[in-house]
Formats: sequence, C-alpha cells, structure tokens
Amino acid sequence: QVQLVESGGGLVQAGGSLRLSCAASGTIFSRNVMGWYRQAPGKERELVAVINTGGSTNYVDSVKGRFTISRDNAKNTVYLQMNSLKPEDTAVYYCAIIAPLRYWGQGTQVTVSS
Repeated sequence: QVQLVESGGGLVQAGGSLRLSCAASGTIFSRNVMGWYRQAPGKERELVAVINTGGSTNYVDSVKGRFTISRDNAKNTVYLQMNSLKPEDTAVYYCAIIAPLRYWGQGTQVTVSS
C-alpha cells in the first residue's frame, strides 16, 4: 500500500522560508516521478514543482527562483524548499507520485502572513 506523508508546513511571515518533506512507502521510490501541488481556498489545485527519476526539475512560473524541489532516493523522500515566501503562496500543499501511477499525500497547510 502506497503512503505519502508530508511534514514541514506552518505559519511564516512574508519573506521567510519553509521546507516541506514527503516520505514515501510501499513503492519503489526511485522509479517515481514526484511532484508538489498546492490548492488555495476557492482555487483549483495547481502543480508547483516536478522532479523526474533522473533529477530534472520543472516549476510553475510563479515560484521559479524561490522554490527548489529535490529528492533523496536513499530516504524515499522528496523535499520542497520554499524561500522568499509571499502571502499568495498560502495554500494546502500536497505531495504526489505523478508517474507511473498517481498517488496523493494528505496535504500540509502553509500560511504566509503579510
């Protein structure tokens, strides 16, 4: 049974930083394309960052230069380092296995105060 468990969310002031972690189990982690999504109140869930099995990354334009996705295959964990946070980054952040099959974590709240 695949499980994804996020941690690291919280309340931070604008300009601050947070690092989200997502620990995976029940899957061959190194074979998965991993991603972070977010969903703000009243908005659709959006893909924020993706990292493929080779370590290549992609980001939505709004977080480029501020967020960094990384993975540690030895720890079955994917990270999202978020710097220079803005109030508009406030959302529930979800870890996901994007491929070969889709799985979701339970989400972690990130709140950025102005």
